[in-house]
Amino acid sequence: MRAIASISQSALKHNLSVVKKNSPNAKIVSMVKANAYGHHIDLIDPIINQSDLLGVSEILEAEKLRKTTNKPILLLSGVIKDQELQQAIKLNCQIVVHDKTQLPVISNTKQAINIWIKINTGMNRLGLSTNEYFGYIKLLASNPLINIRCVMSHFACADEINHPMNQSQLFEFKKSTRPTVKRSMANSAAILSNSTSHFDYVRPGIMLYGVSPFDTIDHNLKPVMQLSAPIMSIKTIKAGDSVGYGAAWTADKLTAIATIGIGYGDGYPRRAKNGTPVLINNTLCPLVGHVSMDLICVDISNIKANVGDRVILWGNQQLRIETIAKHSGTIAYELLTGVSSRVAFINAI
Repeated sequence: MRAIASISQSALKHNLSVVKKNSPNAKIVSMVKANAYGHHIDLIDPIINQSDLLGVSEILEAEKLRKTTNKPILLLSGVIKDQELQQAIKLNCQIVVHDKTQLPVISNTKQAINIWIKINTGMNRLGLSTNEYFGYIKLLASNPLINIRCVMSHFACADEINHPMNQSQLFEFKKSTRPTVKRSMANSAAILSNSTSHFDYVRPGIMLYGVSPFDTIDHNLKPVMQLSAPIMSIKTIKAGDSVGYGAAWTADKLTAIATIGIGYGDGYPRRAKNGTPVLINNTLCPLVGHVSMDLICVDISNIKANVGDRVILWGNQQLRIETIAKHSGTIAYELLTGVSSRVAFINAI
């Protein structure tokens, strides 16, 4: 008996429909980097089949993805060396140009390539400055083998709807680009909150997997990954008895404790606090004691449960991954991408 991550195909379809409903006039570049945000590339067919492009962060991800689809791939990291350029061309990738050091390789290409140019409008990670963009776009356009497909940028604070940087970045992007060039700026948060940022391509990520990009849960998005594990043991302890490493939790009364077969070795967060909920037989039960490598313990005094019953750790409308992230002092992105190879991933309806 082991932990299982069930990947819901119907939830993937639903969440993609939410993207389309919110941005009906834009093409969709679905983010499938980091093994589809931890959901496994081979288990996300609705996204692969119904997106216009698929975004990955590096060549190795593009190689893996190309084995499953002929859809256009957007290589977000771009290329620096000619060998990388040749690999990207072979994989039929559209290449993001985000730094001036990429220009010599890109501008001297001897084969036809499709590129996206990334402008830094305030995120200050990757992206050409506005001045660099105006200077280099002429150089790139002078090579007939280079097809500039789109100009893009990235919001720093789109998950904070009223943050002033959103408008300042959008203003900078509009000032630096023209409607005659295809444009892209909206991530999940902007798709849901700022229609003026949708332009020609939107780039959904976390919302595809049923997680809200905001602090509040969006019940219109359906959880895709449901993580579950079995009850391994049930015992009753008396008042004054402690549970787990470091005796971090002590019972104040007679308490039924279920030990569940999952731990930080599987990707369940070690930082989960006492009281973090799990779902057993449709009832929320609190975590007690430290998370260990293979096991967690929960208080089941208020429910009926048996050894072998499966426990939902996240991915249910009653227990969203956002809730676990808050109890653990992290974000849902980290939890999703941190599920380990010990967990069995399966396709679910």
